[in-house]
Amino acid sequence: MKTTTILFLLCTVVIGCLAQTPPSDRQQFIRVEAPLVALTHVRVIDGTGAAPLEDQTIVISDGKIQSIAPSASAKGQSSAQILDLKGYTVLPGLVGMHDHMFFPMGGSPPMYSNMGSSFPRLYLALGVTTIRTTGSVVPFTDLEIKRLIDSGRMIGPKMHVTAPYLEGRGSFTPVMHELTGPDDARRMVNFWADEGATSFKAYMNITREELRAVVEEAHKRGLKVTGHLCSIGFREAAEIGIDNLEHGLFVDSEFVPDKKPDQCPAAAVSASLRLLDLKNPAVQDMIRTLVAKNVAITSTLPVFEASGAPLAQNGIGASSALLNPRALNVMNTDARVRYLTARARVSSTSDYLTLFRKATDFERAFVAAGGLLIAGLDPTGNGGIVAGFGDLREVELLVEAGFTPIEAIKIASFNGAKFLGEDARIGSIAVGKQADLMIVKGNPATNIADIEKVEIVFKDGVGYDSEKLIQSVQGLVGIR
Repeated sequence: MKTTTILFLLCTVVIGCLAQTPPSDRQQFIRVEAPLVALTHVRVIDGTGAAPLEDQTIVISDGKIQSIAPSASAKGQSSAQILDLKGYTVLPGLVGMHDHMFFPMGGSPPMYSNMGSSFPRLYLALGVTTIRTTGSVVPFTDLEIKRLIDSGRMIGPKMHVTAPYLEGRGSFTPVMHELTGPDDARRMVNFWADEGATSFKAYMNITREELRAVVEEAHKRGLKVTGHLCSIGFREAAEIGIDNLEHGLFVDSEFVPDKKPDQCPAAAVSASLRLLDLKNPAVQDMIRTLVAKNVAITSTLPVFEASGAPLAQNGIGASSALLNPRALNVMNTDARVRYLTARARVSSTSDYLTLFRKATDFERAFVAAGGLLIAGLDPTGNGGIVAGFGDLREVELLVEAGFTPIEAIKIASFNGAKFLGEDARIGSIAVGKQADLMIVKGNPATNIADIEKVEIVFKDGVGYDSEKLIQSVQGLVGIR
């Protein structure tokens, strides 16, 4: 057979394979799907900050919550699929506000790749029913995954896709485009808004003029801007009009002595924060400015815990969290070894916990002043933070920071929905809202660690089996 004929046949086969759309395999992961579902004898933590309700029955119909009532007085639902959930708690699905679709792959300079197969399943499996990607390295892939999930072709959370990073000169990774000035920033905003991105993220080396251009263009289109900043301090960004600041105190450069405008002082940031007194009038003024300008802060404590907190038996840096076998098992060998090697380099005498505690104290002070604190995991850093698992750890760390379990759950659910403008539909458990729910064994209101015992996650009234989803991606994180 001639070579040209073989090539033609090969191309035909390949093109045919690429053109085919394989059937969805979602059915094997569905545990509950019926026109009418009744969750009986369950504890309800509704996500609003209210006290838990005991022995309740929640009725789900057409993907929404039809009723919530004490089980003793709930009307009979003879045609409903009934789940007896005595000993279980129902919480609103989490709203992950710093939940990338990518993961660190190592290298120098560092590289990042999308986990388009494993991450959507893991987010949903661990109770995260809505995410904001908060920075993208392959934005078209994120947008297509969102469309596939929305159409039922893929399993995953509801997605709010953030455009590619808006970074200035000096990016530490080649996966980010470096802006050439304000005009380039405006072009980027308008291009990606036209493509379907619904938010934007400024990064560490952006200039004030570039950020101002981003904010102006995004706000013209009714879209919001967040930032992981360094070249610009928090108060400067708030005055420019930014809507959200990522990572809290850990990255605020404004307290670096003699900081130069539009320049990131890098390691000097942490050094300045270690010496910072949160009672300093400048800190209090910064908090007041953020609250007055309605700037939300995203707490991403897990990525900092994994990267710097020494191993301990209890509390922040706990071995059980940093070496979680369930999270390690979903990683491929290379990813697991890279993370464990990085963890071995963390000094047991590190003073990192001093900074960590100060950052959590800052988040409590921000909330006490009336600020909106939202939550995410940020699956970057040294590779120890995995979709879903990290979101649950974030809630636990908020409790370790001094919030009550009920407050921490609200921060991770309702507050995120409020920032997204979705709180009329999601973020809490109420009649008429989407049935986006997580069912956990135990009582997270008294033992926040019970939040990890997720068994069923409802999204739009369909209940997915958490463990089956997790098992389906064993060894895939770090590959796809």
